[in-house]
Parts: sequence; C-alpha cells; structure tokens
Amino acid sequence: MRSLLYALLASLLLVALISAPASAQNVRWIIGGHMGLSVGDGNAGFHIGPMAEALFERTYAVGTELNINSQSGTPIEWPFYFKYYFKIRGSEIIPYADGGMSLWFYTGGPYFGLRFGGGINIPIARNLYAAPDMQFGPVFATGNTVFYFLIRGGIRYYLRG
Repeated sequence: MRSLLYALLASLLLVALISAPASAQNVRWIIGGHMGLSVGDGNAGFHIGPMAEALFERTYAVGTELNINSQSGTPIEWPFYFKYYFKIRGSEIIPYADGGMSLWFYTGGPYFGLRFGGGINIPIARNLYAAPDMQFGPVFATGNTVFYFLIRGGIRYYLRG
C-alpha cells in the first residue's frame, strides 16, 4: 500500500513538473485559507486550513492544503490536487473543478484518499477573491472506506497580478 502511495505522489510531482511552462513568467501564486463543515462517516465537524497553488496560463493549477477537522480523532488532511479554471467571457467570476489525492492522519493512520470537487472565485478587491467550494471523496482506512464531504468558504489572494 505504501509503495502505491509513493508511486502516486511521485506521479503527481512528475506531471506538475512536466506541465509547468519553461518560463516562470506565466506562473501566478495563490495563497489563502478556508473553513466550513466537514462530514466523514456520518459525523459532522468543523474544518479549517491554509492553502497554496501555482496557477499556470490562467487556466490550470496545482496546489496543496493542510486541513484540520474536529471529528473524533481530529483528522488532518493533506491533499494534493489539480485544478482547472473555467473562463466566462465578460465576467470576473471564475468557476473551477478540481481532483487529486490526499493523505489522512488520524487514529491508526496515515490513510490514502481521493478528492473531487469544485467551486467559484468571486472578486471582492484587487487580487482578492471569496471562494466557496465543495469537496468529496473516499478515504481508504484500514478495514473500511470512509466517505468524506466538505462544504466551505474561503479567501484567495493572487500574489502576482
């Protein structure tokens, strides 16, 4: 199981490096945070965490987060994801879809999870966006699979503009 996890993480890093443009001129960095409601295995809890992304060519990004949840065992999620930003002609609103994998640290862990979701960036000031989104996916824990659902609000700041 660990060798599969290491192979998936290495693949993610390789794809990120290959898809990065040769010139760093087109890369924008996004930082922010979020909080909301997480539900795992039927138990609801509070969710909070920081995030960072590298945005390439204004349409796709790779990113990571470090999320803490308040359910029993205080699950901590460390996801890695790919994100695609959709462009709406004549609008400043930026919807997106994302998917990736995550490591979960809680009682008996670490565990491997998959993650899918989407949201929207809504401009509130120059380079500053409100970012509500939803995420969901399975977490493959020892002996069972836990389904995780998250609805949250966030804030995003684009470092280069």
